[in-house]
Amino acid sequence: MASENVKTGDSAVTTIVNLAEEAKLAREGVVKAPSYALASICKSLVAGGVAGGVSRTAVAPLERLKILLQVQNPHNIKYNGTIQGLKYIWRTEGFRGLFKGNGTNCARIVPNSAVKFFSYEQASKGILHLYQQQTGNEDAQLTPLLRLGAGACAGIIAMSATYPMDMVRGRITVQTEASPYQYRGMFHALSTVLREEGPRALYKGWLPSVIGVIPYVGLNFAVYESLKDWLIKSNPFNLVENSELSVTTRLACGAAAGTVGQTVAYPLDVIRRRMQMVGWNHAASVLTGDGRGKVPLEYTGMVDAFRKTVQHEGFGALYKGLVPNSVKVVPSIAIAFVTYEVVKDILGVEIRISE
Repeated sequence: MASENVKTGDSAVTTIVNLAEEAKLAREGVVKAPSYALASICKSLVAGGVAGGVSRTAVAPLERLKILLQVQNPHNIKYNGTIQGLKYIWRTEGFRGLFKGNGTNCARIVPNSAVKFFSYEQASKGILHLYQQQTGNEDAQLTPLLRLGAGACAGIIAMSATYPMDMVRGRITVQTEASPYQYRGMFHALSTVLREEGPRALYKGWLPSVIGVIPYVGLNFAVYESLKDWLIKSNPFNLVENSELSVTTRLACGAAAGTVGQTVAYPLDVIRRRMQMVGWNHAASVLTGDGRGKVPLEYTGMVDAFRKTVQHEGFGALYKGLVPNSVKVVPSIAIAFVTYEVVKDILGVEIRISE
């Protein structure tokens, strides 16, 4: 018993000494304390959530119009263009109509964005570590292709974690005051879909979403980080001040990243939205054509949705809503990236993750 007490005492002393040494090294900047790492994770999640909420709210009217154009019954078209569509929403639903579904969208995008940015940082660190080990070069940096992979991983994780909220958000967004049945909010929509269509319905359109998120999110991060690195290292237009890019320059990098990503992945986004509407009892009038047009098509899967969309509406239908989405996505992605970095800077979190 005495020997056990001695061992216990020695173990406690050793633990205290080790903790003291770790604290000393943390203060000296040699290692990071566990509490610092936890705080850094929390701050990164907060920064990602704020970035998502701010960027989506700023472009909410264009986001709603894009979804309405994507799922609009082709036999009873009420508007074609961006300006015409926004005027129609304003005239029929007022100012609040422009932001319909934004609350649900923010409830989805805040955790989505937080998980996405945090997952990208962790995936980047892991991939960089493996890349440095494989090449034997501790100074190796992430290539654009590796950044694409990290971004794709982040996009898949974040999208899968919040997909049911995205599914019901799409339905809430397209319903109007004249719709035969009203979802009263996100939780009411989730419970109604579960009760009437089953749990699998919450993941309708998940496959094209996964396929689409790889080039979309992957290219967003890859183009944004690669552009920033190129500008900082080569400084072709004298845009670098004190080894940092201005907010305006970073906005431009984010805009370029958003343009590339959304153009490549847009047809999959259209198919995803259409699949999410399948099986909706008492669907919104934008789908049914107010009873004066043909009923919306039913799809058995992603390939069937592609085939029927092109067959009945032509190839151009895969890009319905592209104009408002282009107008929306450029400032949205740009604002998200810059807001994320600014908030992290305010919170005192290290920004550079891909050196």
